[in-house]
Amino acid sequence: MADPYKTLGVARDSTEADIKKAYRKLAKELHPDRNKDNPKASERFSQVTNAYDLLNDKDKRARFDRGEIDGDGNPAAPFGFGGGGGGRAQPGGGFRSEGYETGGPDMSDIFEGLFGGAQRGGGGFSSGFGRRAQPKGENVAYRLQVPFVEAATLEPQRVTLADGKTLDLKLPAGVETGTQMKLGGKGEPGPGGAGDAILTIDVQPHRFFTRDGDDVRIDLPISLAEAVLGGSIKAPTVDKPVMLTIPKGTTSGKTLRLKGKGFHKKGGGRGDQLVTLMIDIPANDAALATFVEGWKDHGAGNPRGAMGV
Repeated sequence: MADPYKTLGVARDSTEADIKKAYRKLAKELHPDRNKDNPKASERFSQVTNAYDLLNDKDKRARFDRGEIDGDGNPAAPFGFGGGGGGRAQPGGGFRSEGYETGGPDMSDIFEGLFGGAQRGGGGFSSGFGRRAQPKGENVAYRLQVPFVEAATLEPQRVTLADGKTLDLKLPAGVETGTQMKLGGKGEPGPGGAGDAILTIDVQPHRFFTRDGDDVRIDLPISLAEAVLGGSIKAPTVDKPVMLTIPKGTTSGKTLRLKGKGFHKKGGGRGDQLVTLMIDIPANDAALATFVEGWKDHGAGNPRGAMGV
């Protein structure tokens, strides 16, 4: 007949905490979700669960220690019927089936610790008649770093989970740093099924693009000649470069708008790209310096006059 102490690998004088710790370790190692191709592990899991079921009940443990019941919880001669399975009457009333008794110890706290996420008001571990539904496994948190351009264009992301499996993740419209995505059943295994994988998105900064809501901003350098004379230049966007028309007489700080070149919006459509033109003056250009010296008296006056300075 099975000895629950030996089954759990603990001494007879072990404390409740020692017994609980031993059971947690064995249950995690032997749980069927982690040993799908090992029927012996499943059988052993059932044995350690039954052993803990008995020793976790103070009354049953005391009766076993006194020799009144065996390791399966059945009455030992001369205290009762002995042997056999199935439903049977018990001293003091009640019904017992295959070693489980209605109203027995609640195992939910054990599996909450093992697999996390107990489901209150309907969650919990069920090891017999009248017990609560089994809890799912623990959720697993991931942080996914997404390049700026790929976040703006919703480029699918290849994700490798803790179990080594990979999958292609479709980013949602409106994605930003802090956005969370749930992958159902991709977390830790549990008696009620696997938990979820929770991914938190971290959009990486770009070397020249910045984000402004659903819009993308960029400071675009232009030459003095392009600013004075105007013309068409190539400008980068999160999709691909486009041609941008520079008006004659453009000053630094002028902003042009490229429609639909921003981030995808939650409600549909896309933001814009705002291009701020910045005139790049070459350093130590003698010819330009000579030209400006001869031209400055023909300028438009004090450009700061409106500021009173």
